[in-house]
Amino acid sequence: MQYTLKKALGQHFLRDENICRKIVDAVQQQPFTQLVEVGPGGGALTKYLLELPDIDFKAVELDEEKVVYLEHTYPQIKGKIIHQSFLDADVPFSGSFMVVGNFPYNISSQILFKVLDWKEQVPHVIGMFQKEVAQRVASKPGNKVYGILSVLIQAFYDVEYLFDVPQGCFNPPPKVMSGVIRLTRKTEVAAMQSHKYFVTLVKAAFNQRRKMLRNATRSLFTEEVLQDPIFDKRAEQLSIADFAALTFRMK
Repeated sequence: MQYTLKKALGQHFLRDENICRKIVDAVQQQPFTQLVEVGPGGGALTKYLLELPDIDFKAVELDEEKVVYLEHTYPQIKGKIIHQSFLDADVPFSGSFMVVGNFPYNISSQILFKVLDWKEQVPHVIGMFQKEVAQRVASKPGNKVYGILSVLIQAFYDVEYLFDVPQGCFNPPPKVMSGVIRLTRKTEVAAMQSHKYFVTLVKAAFNQRRKMLRNATRSLFTEEVLQDPIFDKRAEQLSIADFAALTFRMK
């Protein structure tokens, strides 16, 4: 049974068994009993994940054709596929679960924001992204790719860049290099007034990242607070702790 590739869904299928095994090895380094694979596609990772002992497994796949293919090729997956977009899916388990996947490139950032909504239940994520997105998630203050994604993810997760995945490992080969990262939920999170305030501040700061923080976030603070020298900096110069502390001074 064959399947077709759908460019519109950002599909690039992993075909390098060595890389698949490296990802599964990384998955097994954490203790877990519930696992969600995002975008199993042709099942390159799925066939290994289904073999993990004593694991409750689910896969989220939007593409009808892939669902049919997976159920035909791996009969043990029947009843374990959630047939919709991950971005529209409800929490797949009660209790904590790990998220893993060769994430569709066109929605990879949104997938991470969705995981943030579920952070209380997701201690670990192992995902493959375009390398530049993976680097952005992992980047530190002062780096030109440090931005909204870096700050919002790293506020709640430690990020490790695990390894590169060259274009030739996929069918069809994407135009860019890929990278695999691991997120591990932090045991201690910087104190902030609220998650909502934090997101609002970070987005405002980076939406005008060339400007001084004072100009980019003027609507969020009183004139008095804006006199603080920290507002002379640009967004990329602030640490997560800086952003978190500022939320307590917002209007």
